[in-house]
Amino acid sequence: MDKQQAQEKIAALSELLNQYNYDYHVLDKPSVPDAEYDQKMQELRGWEEKYPELVTPESPTQRVGGEPLDAFQKVQHNVPMLSLGNAFNEGDLRDFERRAIGGTDTKLSFVCELKIDGLAVSLTYKNGKFVRGATRGNGTTGEDITSNLRTVKSIPLAIKEKETIEIRGEAFMPHKSFLALNKSRVENEEEPFANPRNAAAGSLRQLDPKIAAKRNLDIFLYGVGDWEAKPISSHSERLMYLKELGFKTNPEWKKCETIEEVIDYVTFWEAERPNLSYEIDGIVIKVDNLDQQEELGFTAKSPRWAIAYKFPAEEVITTLHDIELSVGRTGVITPTAILEPVKVAGTTVKRASLHNEDLIRAKDIKLGDTVVIKKAGDIIPEVIRVLEENRTGEEKDFHMPEACPACDSELVRLEEEVALRCINPNCPAQLKEGLIHFVSRNAMNIDGLGEKVIIQLFQEKLIHTIADLYRLKRDDLLKLERMGEKSVDNLLQAIETSKQNSLEKLLFGLGVRFVGAKAAKTLAAHFETMAKLQHATYEDLISIDEIGEKMADSIAQYFSEEEVVDLLQELNDLHINMTYKGPKKQDIVEDTVFSGKTVVLTGKMETYSRSEAKAAIEQLGGSVTGSVSKKTDYLIAGVDAGSKLDKAEELGITIWSEEQLREVLGN
Repeated sequence: MDKQQAQEKIAALSELLNQYNYDYHVLDKPSVPDAEYDQKMQELRGWEEKYPELVTPESPTQRVGGEPLDAFQKVQHNVPMLSLGNAFNEGDLRDFERRAIGGTDTKLSFVCELKIDGLAVSLTYKNGKFVRGATRGNGTTGEDITSNLRTVKSIPLAIKEKETIEIRGEAFMPHKSFLALNKSRVENEEEPFANPRNAAAGSLRQLDPKIAAKRNLDIFLYGVGDWEAKPISSHSERLMYLKELGFKTNPEWKKCETIEEVIDYVTFWEAERPNLSYEIDGIVIKVDNLDQQEELGFTAKSPRWAIAYKFPAEEVITTLHDIELSVGRTGVITPTAILEPVKVAGTTVKRASLHNEDLIRAKDIKLGDTVVIKKAGDIIPEVIRVLEENRTGEEKDFHMPEACPACDSELVRLEEEVALRCINPNCPAQLKEGLIHFVSRNAMNIDGLGEKVIIQLFQEKLIHTIADLYRLKRDDLLKLERMGEKSVDNLLQAIETSKQNSLEKLLFGLGVRFVGAKAAKTLAAHFETMAKLQHATYEDLISIDEIGEKMADSIAQYFSEEEVVDLLQELNDLHINMTYKGPKKQDIVEDTVFSGKTVVLTGKMETYSRSEAKAAIEQLGGSVTGSVSKKTDYLIAGVDAGSKLDKAEELGITIWSEEQLREVLGN
């Protein structure tokens, strides 16, 4: 194939993949299975690697994030991105209508749109190609965040018409992405984001675009700045045209002929907003006719033809009865408010995190106080403030203890930390939480050893440390409640099987501070044996990509502890595998159909053994797990596939036959 034919092939694949992206990320209607999309993407990457001079900025392969920036460049908006005036009640909306009617001679109609709680951005297209993305900033000057916006898959890198236009909209983080991000940050002992808006803004202002690429952001487009496209007479017509061009617009907008219809729309969404998959904080109302918009004009700060109705934050009043303390597996003492049960944003709230002692002091929280609570981002229960005027004098000051509530050891506050911490390695609360973590799915993945069973074993003094799990005896387990012969045998078999896990599973399970599942895999692949990792110096660790100073210091400190040395010797004596079994970094094939995917194997394979299939998938960048969940990307079903196949079908997971696997591995 000559270069001209290769260019045509690349163009055809790019067009096809862009259509798949549009169907999935804009229309929310996937048109092909993930496997087919991945295969086409892999084919395109192959052609682009062979002909790098044919790679364009609009290629679907260019969304992964480029090189980190030193700083954001300033951007001047040719047409200012003005803020909107606010309305807070029905009277304000009627006042807006009266002012608008007074400024024009003809009948008004309005367009109502959901006010997305995210980050306002502008997208500039020249000759139909995305060339620049910027923040709103102060309205006249923003920041160039093009590299980060290119990673948002619902933003087209090229549009159907060769237009030169500037489109405006709101980038946001869906609830699903927000919860997953905060879960990951908590696991890595990072401060969680307070709400999706902060998370979206923080993601788009990362100097490293690869971080933004992992955050699964989305966008709705609703307006324009510079416009050299075809003439349009109304905002509603503009929204429809933006959709025609391939932009993602919010489908919930509505054209209203009267202010009563506007008020009905506002009332409806004030009640329905908890059912959305993203955050809104109000409704934007705009005069529909563009000539009338021009006639009404602007004040110094905002347009006269639009207003933002702001929803009141759903805040409720309840009583704070007590503050409960919990000890995490790393020893951090976390206070939690115990509340009189109350409904907030559609759910009953009984508890709310107070984070740390400094927050309790800053808000002057006392036991027995009447408090105002809301859900941060309508998701996380949060104590906003105390109603001091409701105090009776019966309220009591709360004092954080000087000793650990679980083991009575002295609590300390480490340098640069606000949290109090128990540093007793034998603290029972930490040991229990550590055991629960050790057996979890991303760690040693021991089936049958859930949180309740661990607590039961701990209370019965059958386990105290990780090593005790591997000394459990059948007769002792049979004496426990709800432990029949079959469940005991299955549990002991699962424990025995876990001994053969690859090193990264054990390393993550040990709960080394700051070491998440990804870092554990990186360390295991680099050092290959626990012994080599144990003897690694701070300098050895810091030289590895993805291992920062805090993590390197934590790892070196952990392996220097005498208790850790003794524990690892015990585990070695109990025949726990201490070597890395996965593919070496240099052996992993990148950019394959399995790259970054989670795969489950089920049923009998005719061509491969289970271990051969697992090894091959991992060499192609995939991760093989033992159970089906929402996080599973592919289920590969052999002969006599059972309940895992049923669950995968129920969850809508892509299912492959062994023949499909054989074809991919053959290629």
